[in-house]
Amino acid sequence: MDVVVLVKQVPDTASNIEIAGDGQTIQLENIKWVMNPYDEIAVEAALRLRDEKGGGSVTILSFGPKRSQEAIRTALAMGADKGILINDPEPYRVDTHTTASVLATALKQIPYDIVFSGARSVDHDNFQTGSAVAQMLDIPQITQVIGLEMGDKSLTCTQITEGGQFVRTCPVPALITTQRGLNDPRYPSLPGIMKAKKKPLEIKELADMGIDEPLAINSRMLSLEFPKPRKAAQMIQEETVKESAARLVQILHNEVKAI
Repeated sequence: MDVVVLVKQVPDTASNIEIAGDGQTIQLENIKWVMNPYDEIAVEAALRLRDEKGGGSVTILSFGPKRSQEAIRTALAMGADKGILINDPEPYRVDTHTTASVLATALKQIPYDIVFSGARSVDHDNFQTGSAVAQMLDIPQITQVIGLEMGDKSLTCTQITEGGQFVRTCPVPALITTQRGLNDPRYPSLPGIMKAKKKPLEIKELADMGIDEPLAINSRMLSLEFPKPRKAAQMIQEETVKESAARLVQILHNEVKAI
């Protein structure tokens, strides 16, 4: 059972995000970088599946700057066997389609039975990369998976949707995107962290994958801005409840024009 997990390094959600001077990107300094939390679920699913089947390998694949090695090493410390990083010297320049195209090109050169991907990334939050990769590889996909069973040559998954849950089956090879509720990712142990330092991690350039620069990018970020701050709440503190209610009605009628 050979499994590949698509992993992305993202800013920790606790980081203080600032817009860069160009107004189109974020400031990359002083940010704590972590593995995308939904990708952690994907790594855990891959490790459990490999161990359940009693053999095979789990390969971590990422497209990003060289600091993304840290996220791959985290996955290796969790128990993955090897990692591949496709170096992108200009992070956050590419769109979802371009990212999926690079990953799909790499996957055509890697043996796999199943590809796992987080359902979303907490930075761009597009819910698109995994599905786009499956489309480019022309393999079945099941998204938003919260339950997973492996048969001889097929997968049966519980998929969560806005309207409820569905149980779907598809043949392998296939791509699965993982959602919260599928599992609780393990923490890397100290022995695992030490072993991860010796596990193979290849860093490849786009040219090594047969991909020519410049990349074809279909959409670009024109501008970023923070949401407008909400107005502070207006407290009504009259002497009695009746007076407070009357004051509220007055404000809604005369100032807010809601009634």
